[in-house]
Amino acid sequence: MSTGLHASAVAALTGWAPPSADQSALRDRFLAHLAAHPDGLAKACFPDHLTAGAIVVSPDGDAVLLNHHRKADAWLAFGGHLEPGDGSLADGARRELVEESGLASFTFDPEPLCLDAHAVEFCSARGTVHHLDVRFLAVADPGGTHATSEESLDVRWWPVDDLPATFDDMYALVDVAVARVRGRSDAGRRTGQS
Repeated sequence: MSTGLHASAVAALTGWAPPSADQSALRDRFLAHLAAHPDGLAKACFPDHLTAGAIVVSPDGDAVLLNHHRKADAWLAFGGHLEPGDGSLADGARRELVEESGLASFTFDPEPLCLDAHAVEFCSARGTVHHLDVRFLAVADPGGTHATSEESLDVRWWPVDDLPATFDDMYALVDVAVARVRGRSDAGRRTGQS
């Protein structure tokens, strides 16, 4: 990974205002990891490395687009490993979103939405790794075009009040995304904007 991407990730996380004490603790953990590991964004950094992804929500905040991940055999948000061509965490999340969802039209917020750390058993032959995941928000119309990638078994919109059982570890992330979308919708209505 480039030193530019590393510096961009440090700047993005340092400049981000975590919405809670838990998120602040995760940000500190991610920044400590980057300080200790110049290769902390690379898949080869074992056992932890940063990843980036996006949670896709409908404009009204009532639905979320998920993919049934082939290796995990679970419904997940879109995201994955950063690549050398990514200029920032947001660029990596946007690239992963397009590759995994086939979405052609969406709005993307380059400010981090939330952080998540989770174990992944299938990422490395050396054993379990931890993805230190930086999530971003994307908003897309459920009537738009999306597609299943070779990494997924299915890509589908789900009502936020009826998410699949294999998504249980991600409910809190969807709640944060939906709250941001609905908050913006409410603010737009109050100011007469849509």
